[in-house]
Amino acid sequence: MSIEVPSNISSKALSRFVLSLADDEFILGHRDSEWTGYGPILEEDIAFSNIAQDEIGHSLVWLTLCEQLGGRSPDAMAFERSWKEFTCCRFVSYPKGDFAYTVVRQYLFDAAEQVRLQSLAQSSFKPLKEIAEKLIREESYHLLHSQSLVERLGDATEESHRRMQAALDEAFSQSLGMFETLQDEEGLIQAGVFPGNDVLRNQWLHSIVPMLKAATLTLPVKSEHDIYRILCSSDDGGRRGAQTEHLQQLVSDLRQVYDLAPQSKW
Repeated sequence: MSIEVPSNISSKALSRFVLSLADDEFILGHRDSEWTGYGPILEEDIAFSNIAQDEIGHSLVWLTLCEQLGGRSPDAMAFERSWKEFTCCRFVSYPKGDFAYTVVRQYLFDAAEQVRLQSLAQSSFKPLKEIAEKLIREESYHLLHSQSLVERLGDATEESHRRMQAALDEAFSQSLGMFETLQDEEGLIQAGVFPGNDVLRNQWLHSIVPMLKAATLTLPVKSEHDIYRILCSSDDGGRRGAQTEHLQQLVSDLRQVYDLAPQSKW
């Protein structure tokens, strides 16, 4: 079933935007799944396995919308594209690291998802609005889980604080790539599809900075007149397909079974 795009919205820009949402979820879901059987405690092993399923399920929702906008099937988009064709931010593709890095990455991503989905629930494009209203409920549980871990581990012991701060120092500049300006983004803003990544990034910072401060964790940011000034560079490039070797290896791994029998129906 195809979906008609209003004349004031660029179909190509809209499709690229939706694909970036799908790719973020798909790749982070795969990274989270790497903790299955390796979690530090059974509870977190199960939790991250469930979150991985949710993220990949959400990617299917977005990939299905891409297909309805005139794209290829979800399976083709997931398993038949070159790694260079993925438009996920680089942040989600980096190796899982230690548990502190995984927790920090998940929290920063979940907080970003929250502000993004809240904005999309007000989108002028009805299919985006309807999907956001459904997904935000599950994503809220993800945020509750990751935020509680950050709060507990941030100042639990000297070692946990050291590990969490080191993870945040590594992950923060990477996470800014979630808000990389999209091609033709201004047209989507003018059409009311979403408010733009600059707006979302500031909303995200207003959410995470106080929480991290309460957990005794610090960020390289400075508040000026209700706007946060970021004091580090942003790890951009993923939205333009300028990916790293980490994504290349990940995509190679996740499509091994599919490549044994391309086009097969399971």
